[in-house]
Amino acid sequence: MRPKSLLSAALLPLLLPGGAWAQAQRGTALVLPQVQLGFGPPTTPAEVATGLQILALLTVLTLAPSILVMMTSFTRIVIVLAFMRQALGMQQTPPNPVLIGMALFLTFFSMAPVGTVIHKEALQPYMSDEIDYMTALRRAEGPIRKFMLHQTREKDLALFVRLSRQGRPASPADVPITTIIPAFLISELKTSFQIGFMLFIPFLIVDMVIASVLLSLGMMMLPPILISLPFKLMLFVMVDGWALLVGSLMQSFI
Repeated sequence: MRPKSLLSAALLPLLLPGGAWAQAQRGTALVLPQVQLGFGPPTTPAEVATGLQILALLTVLTLAPSILVMMTSFTRIVIVLAFMRQALGMQQTPPNPVLIGMALFLTFFSMAPVGTVIHKEALQPYMSDEIDYMTALRRAEGPIRKFMLHQTREKDLALFVRLSRQGRPASPADVPITTIIPAFLISELKTSFQIGFMLFIPFLIVDMVIASVLLSLGMMMLPPILISLPFKLMLFVMVDGWALLVGSLMQSFI
């Protein structure tokens, strides 16, 4: 489509009221364009291939949120950030949109090497018409499989291989992607809970010390969480907690 046609289509909603008013002044009837949407049988193999490509693209776009959650580092990051907020004793600070946004950008950062390989080996050749979309999908699957297998425990992978009843694979390349994804999720949940447990320990010690001091002073009616919260915040700020936490998270994916 030419630039002039694009400009006309973009300005069409603005031009319709003015055109209707001008035709009313001239006494002529306003004729609205007719829009039709229909389905018909394909006449050439190229039309069939185009329809299948559009269907595959719509399927991928529909599953994009699930792909982001299940096949990237997002799960571990967002769970650890939620544990950090609970360990500090603050239920709404930082708020959920801030945690999710932070987890998204940290996911993009940690998955940047994988995305670079996919763009170089799959997307660019496909956009240059050097390969078809099936070959591009197979090439894009390779870096993602490598990332998930690197983060998956052998015990979790063996569990789902056994549950699939397909026999023991000869190599990691023979493991189906449908077996790798649930094993990867189980491993990510276990890793994130281990990190969350380590996060709770120093703040739990602060809570216990504050509760013991208040009990020894006879101040049993004063909630310990009210006194321990400023001390936990001070401890977190003094050790530069956010930088330490994010740095440790990114190092865990190497």
